[in-house]
Amino acid sequence: MEVKLAKSAGFCFGVKRAVDTVYKEIEKNRDEIYTFGPIIHNDEVVRDFEQKGVKVLQSEEELRQLKRGCVIIRSHGVSKHIYDIIKENQLTFVDATCPFVRKIHKIVEKESKGGSQILIIGNEKHPEVAGIKGWCSGSVAVIETKEEAMNLNMDRKRKVSIVSQTTFNYNKFKDLVEIISKRGYDISVLNTICNATEERQTEAMEIAKDVEAMIVIGGTHSSNTQKLYEICKRECENTYYIQTSEGLDLDLLESINSVGITAGASTPNNIIEEVQKSVRDKF
Repeated sequence: MEVKLAKSAGFCFGVKRAVDTVYKEIEKNRDEIYTFGPIIHNDEVVRDFEQKGVKVLQSEEELRQLKRGCVIIRSHGVSKHIYDIIKENQLTFVDATCPFVRKIHKIVEKESKGGSQILIIGNEKHPEVAGIKGWCSGSVAVIETKEEAMNLNMDRKRKVSIVSQTTFNYNKFKDLVEIISKRGYDISVLNTICNATEERQTEAMEIAKDVEAMIVIGGTHSSNTQKLYEICKRECENTYYIQTSEGLDLDLLESINSVGITAGASTPNNIIEEVQKSVRDKF
C-alpha cells in the first residue's frame, strides 16, 4: 500500500510555542500552574499536562476565585478583560497566545477605536473568536455561512473592517467577503487566516485527490482539524477522522491501495507516527 503523509501535518508554530511554554513552566517547579482553558485542542496533550500537575481553569469564575499561582494564556488567546482579572488578583501569568492571533487582537482594537464596525468570519463558539470579540470596543458581528452573510445587518453608513479566524477555510472566506461586498457595505478586508492553515488545507486537498482513502488526525474540538476533514471528504469519499491510532479501523482499508494522512495543528508528532506505523504494519 502507498502511504502519503502530508509534510504540513502536526504542530503549527503557534501550537508548538504554547506547548513548549507549558513545559518550560513545569521545569521551573512552580507550586501551582494553570491554563485558562485547554492550552490547545488536543485531549492527549492536555491529559499529559494534567498528569504533571497543570490544572485547567474552565471558566472566568474559576479565574476570579484564584488568589495564587501562575496562569498560562492559551494559544487561542483571550478577551482583554481576562488580563484585567489576572492583574486584579495579582497573579503571575505567561502569555502563550499565538502571535498570529495576537495580531488580530491589535487590528480589531485599533479599527474599532477608530470608529469601524468589526466583522469576524469564523465560528462564534470557538475560543479564538470569543477572544477576538473581547478586543472590540464598538459594534461587532460574527458570521460563518453564506446565509449569515446574505442576512448581515450592519450600519451601511459606517466602515466595516473584516477579519477572519486564523483557521478558517480560505476559499470559503473569499466567498463570504464577495457576498458582503455586493451588499453595499464599505468594507476593509484583512485576511488574517494563518499561512500555515492555507498550506495545510491546500496540501490535504491535493493528497485527498490522489488517494483511495484519507485519514485526518486531530482532537474532536479542533476547528482546523474539522475543516481539514471537510476539505478531504469533498475530494475523497473514504475519509476518516480519528484522534489516535486506537480510533482507526484498519479493516476499512483492507482493499485500499493508497492512503493519505494529514493532521490538525494541535496533533503531536508521536500520534501521527503511531497512525502511520499502524497502517504500514498492517499492509
